[in-house]
Formats: sequence, structure tokens, C-alpha cells
Amino acid sequence: METANPGRSAALIVLFGSAIALGTAFLSQYWGGLVPCELCIAQRWPYGAALLLAVLALVVRDGRLRAGLLALAALALAIDAGIALYHAGFEYGWWQGPSACTAPSDAATSLDALRAQLNATPVVACNKPAWTLAGISMAGFNFAWALLLFLVTARLAPRAARRP
Repeated sequence: METANPGRSAALIVLFGSAIALGTAFLSQYWGGLVPCELCIAQRWPYGAALLLAVLALVVRDGRLRAGLLALAALALAIDAGIALYHAGFEYGWWQGPSACTAPSDAATSLDALRAQLNATPVVACNKPAWTLAGISMAGFNFAWALLLFLVTARLAPRAARRP
């Protein structure tokens, strides 16, 4: 009876986990009509990198190389979790975020002030969640998902070097 290969398992988890995250993001944008902000888009890039690394980890034969690719995928997922935490904290008002991505909170007092405010306002503000469920924004859910994928991958990646 053949035992499971932890390297292959980790690569498949990263592959499908990243595909689910990216699929959810693109479906919510193109089918659900939720326009992403700059921080939302920034959270997609590490998933893309992790997905590519997972594909490479599936095709390489060398266990140490596979473990290295999975370690890099885990790093990408940790970076994604960090961006998502930063974004969620910004949405919840725990800390300041980038000013270029902030919706104005004060009302304009004149037409010129309103025009200036509209010109300075980002198309989609990062500090206003586009969607929430039970008070948790998409960035909050993404943090939990990326963290879970990171933890699983970081646990399985070193074991990939021990198996062919």
C-alpha cells in the first residue's frame, strides 16, 4: 500500500487553495459586480505566485527542490495573509492605511471644495468594505484563508524533501 506524498499533497493544497481564492475574487468582481480596490488587487498577486510555484512543485522530481518551491509558496501565502490583515485592519479602523486609497470622511463646504474632493477620491476606497458577512469583510476572510493555507504548506513543505 502506497502512503501519501506530503510534497504532492502540499502542492495540490496550494494549487487548489490559491485557485479557489483567485476564482472567488474574480467571480465577485466580474459576476458579482464588486469592484476591487488597490489593496484587494494586491492580495491577488501572492496567490498567483503561490499557484505557479505549486504547479512547478508538482512537476519536479527532486524532493529538495520541491520542498524549496513549497517553502516559497508558503512565503507567498504568508505575504498574502499580511496584506489581507493590513487591509482588514484598515477597513475596521484599527490603523491608518494609504491615503491614496481612503474615502473622504468630511463633507465639502463649497463647489470648489467638492470638485477637489471628488478629484482626490479614489475610484474604490480601501477603507470601506465592498461586502461583509457577519461583520467580516472579504479581506478578513482572505486573511483567514491565506493564513490557513500558509500554516498547512509550512508544515508539509519540509516533509517534501524526505520523499521522492
